[in-house]
Amino acid sequence: MATYERKDYNYRVYDFKSVGQSAEAYRQSNRLLSTDIVKRPIGIKTPIALSYGNSGLLEMHFELPNQIRDNFRNLLMTNHGERIGLYDYGANLKSLAFELGQSDFDEMAIIRIKSAVSKYMPFITLDTFEPFNKKEETSQELACVGVKVQYGVPSARMINQQIEVIIWAAG
Repeated sequence: MATYERKDYNYRVYDFKSVGQSAEAYRQSNRLLSTDIVKRPIGIKTPIALSYGNSGLLEMHFELPNQIRDNFRNLLMTNHGERIGLYDYGANLKSLAFELGQSDFDEMAIIRIKSAVSKYMPFITLDTFEPFNKKEETSQELACVGVKVQYGVPSARMINQQIEVIIWAAG
């Protein structure tokens, strides 16, 4: 609070700009109406980007289905050893990129996805698995394959959800 001494009358002059408002007055002026709905952020969007809106420093998810989809995509695209502190986190599909589409390797991919989901996201129910090639975008040294997984999350009332991830691997 800024005060000024006056030499002639022994008064103090207070500046109103330096005085705030009482806690009760602040609560009353900033009280939400019962019709106002405040959405709280659930998690950080990936890839990480700076936010220029109301979500804070980083872009955030405000809806549960979007956050689950983002986390599931990250689980499918992560390989063992890429996550600090959790060596076995991820589906580890990159090592299968050159052989995906053959029945033996498709079974291995299904097993890897199923074990990663059962360990790190057990609330997801896996429905179907479909590998596909992106031949028009590849060269001899680079493998570009995709995986399409249909899933659901009964506890979040999410059914018939589908996610596609593209796996690039250099040979």
